Amino acid sequence: MQKIFELGLKDLAKMCEALDLKNKQGIYLLSGDLASGKTSFVKKAAEYLGYKNAVTSPTFLVMQKYGERIFHYDIYQKNLEELLQLGFLEEIEQEGWHFVEWGDEKLATILKQIGIPFVSIKIYPKEKMREYHIDA
Repeated sequence: MQKIFELGLKDLAKMCEALDLKNKQGIYLLSGDLASGKTSFVKKAAEYLGYKNAVTSPTFLVMQKYGERIFHYDIYQKNLEELLQLGFLEEIEQEGWHFVEWGDEKLATILKQIGIPFVSIKIYPKEKMREYHIDA
């Protein structure tokens, strides 16, 4: 089922509520153009989940961990095969929230094939807002 939200940055908590984020740990694949708001969403989601410290894009690290159970991945710099060899699937099986920037259809297909559920969030920038297309 697809849901569409058109929100400004300050309103992202509404989307976190609609996703029932506090009660639904799991994998969230984020896609969109450069500077579309993927990291901004993760910042707001982490804040919504109670994380109080800085959240930054893990572009050159592949993964950042915030607190005990919030994981933030940026797979833009890695090809999927390399990522899988590094143990990515084992990482996302840990209990918690896994936000994967640049989570594409190839990754979605693999997750479907091995039976790992995920939520896909596609972000489209508008003038002063962002449009979020969510497939769960």
